Amino acid sequence: MTKAVDGDVFAYALALGDDALIHGQRLAEWVSRAPTLEEELAIANVALDHIGRARLFYARAIEAGGDARSEDDLAYLRDADAFTNLTIFELPRGDFAVAVARQFLTDAFNVPFLAALAGSRDAGLAAIAEKAVKESTYHLRRSRDWVLRLGDGTVESRARMQRALDATWAHCAELFEPFAAEERLLARSVAVDRAALERPWRATVDAALRDATLTVPTTPAAGYRGRSGRHTSHLEPLLADMQVLQRAHPGQQW
Repeated sequence: MTKAVDGDVFAYALALGDDALIHGQRLAEWVSRAPTLEEELAIANVALDHIGRARLFYARAIEAGGDARSEDDLAYLRDADAFTNLTIFELPRGDFAVAVARQFLTDAFNVPFLAALAGSRDAGLAAIAEKAVKESTYHLRRSRDWVLRLGDGTVESRARMQRALDATWAHCAELFEPFAAEERLLARSVAVDRAALERPWRATVDAALRDATLTVPTTPAAGYRGRSGRHTSHLEPLLADMQVLQRAHPGQQW
């Protein structure tokens, strides 16, 4: 029996998959560049968690949308304007403080988001979230520890951590802005109310920054909106690197 096509679930799962894939790709850029071997292994594992999460969301999108494309097609054969990831994930790798800032700010969102998504009426999304929230709980503990180490460390590490937070903060507003399909799914108890997560996110972030002797940024929100295709100039080069092999040799498999 053919399952009913659900375009909203397709769009929602695709967007969450894009977030995870682009984040995982940026994290993977730290392999061979991390400050210590132990940290390189940790970052690689976190990257793999996000890429694995992307595969699960893409599989759910394909199922919901009755889409003939594969996970690889969604990852490697779409142009930048077809990606709907939040722009915080596509920002350049930067220095290690940037990696820590991005990870912490998004981990602090992902833990309550995934915990709520685990209660979704969509069984497929709920199952993904139930697995992923365990990973993100570990990610948050690790990234918070690094915020404390850098913020309450040397003069140089504190300055770099503050600059990284100030730069990435402008892209955090998107975390709490639902798009049209998401709003419709919220009414069906499928999606999560993003706006309601801003207060607990701020509580987590403010407490960590206070303990790290860092200042909560006041950077105004950026004008980019990845969900509607308004990306930064950084996404296209990232995709070019990520997709080059599949574009050059379409259909190949390892």
